Amino acid sequence: MNDEKNAQYFLDLIKKSRRGKFKIYIGMIAGVGKSYRMLLEAHDLLKSGVDVQIGYIESHGRAETESLIEGLPIIPRKKIFYKGKEIEEMDLQSILLIHPEIVIVDELAHTNVEGSTNEKRWQDVLDLLDAGINVISAVNIQHIESLNEEIHEISGIEVKERIPDSVLEQADEVVNIDLTAEELVTRLKAGKIYRPEKIQIALNNFFKTENILQLRELALKEVALRVEKQVENEFILDASRIRHEKFLACISANEKTPRKIIRKTARLATHYNTKFYALYVQTPKESVDSIPLANQRYLLNHFKLATELGGEVVQEQSADIIETIIKVCKERQITTVCMGSPAFKIPRVFFSIPRYKKFIESLSKANIDLIILA
Repeated sequence: MNDEKNAQYFLDLIKKSRRGKFKIYIGMIAGVGKSYRMLLEAHDLLKSGVDVQIGYIESHGRAETESLIEGLPIIPRKKIFYKGKEIEEMDLQSILLIHPEIVIVDELAHTNVEGSTNEKRWQDVLDLLDAGINVISAVNIQHIESLNEEIHEISGIEVKERIPDSVLEQADEVVNIDLTAEELVTRLKAGKIYRPEKIQIALNNFFKTENILQLRELALKEVALRVEKQVENEFILDASRIRHEKFLACISANEKTPRKIIRKTARLATHYNTKFYALYVQTPKESVDSIPLANQRYLLNHFKLATELGGEVVQEQSADIIETIIKVCKERQITTVCMGSPAFKIPRVFFSIPRYKKFIESLSKANIDLIILA
């Protein structure tokens, strides 16, 4: 190792040691008690003489939560006038200036008002961690990016505010706040989650028992997965026990299907504690001069999503998509290719099937698995 690399390695070690510790409470749904648990922990830390302060907490008018805020040091929120309204946001600069040992930051997936330092609160949290401030935060399972498709299938709701999985991967500790469906519905009916006029609407929608059970399963699996990854990263020293799978998501410039493929591939890569690539093959029909503006936007969004989920984008120019996929598999030592169902169209179907069969055979010879994602 040369002097320059030695120096950089030492600087990286220093930076890592100075970075704040990050703890996330995950819940299956609103009202399970994430904010409540964070505040309980804050009181315990305060009694132990730790400098813990509230950077942002959202009580949602819940009496149990509001009662726990009393007695805790609070860093005042920043008031911003936006479109004629006064909005309160977490004051990132004040927290950085005050530099508490630990700060409580609720609503991790929140989108900041236009003009803020960062677009999202999770980005604020990363700034705090980089400054050496320890952070305790919370998020619901429906806000995790790679689970977006599953959440939509379960609830029928498109969740707009989401956090990249890479944020969870940076957490030093992930804790699940769990309740049974019966306990949660009882809390809802007792008015401990929403105001009376919203209770029946919630019961008819997101808080249906079947929805709660599926969301609970997702939350339990997610936390178990994060713990498993932590064990693999920190305690498995024998290289022969570490998996070496590599996944390739084959995407196009279409609007929706590529996003599903990217998310599902990212989940697979996470389960195997490995990386994935997102491959886009630009054919002559999709050259810069030919591709519609809308498809260009879709493509940029796909690239952004893949990067946020920890993937590496690979772009190739070729008239032969199949040959390019095989070439990239060899170059990147891919073990599994993930793609959508092939779109065979008559009369092209008679020419496509033999090529598709050849593609399957090429992957088989190279010992590469193929997953067709719904």
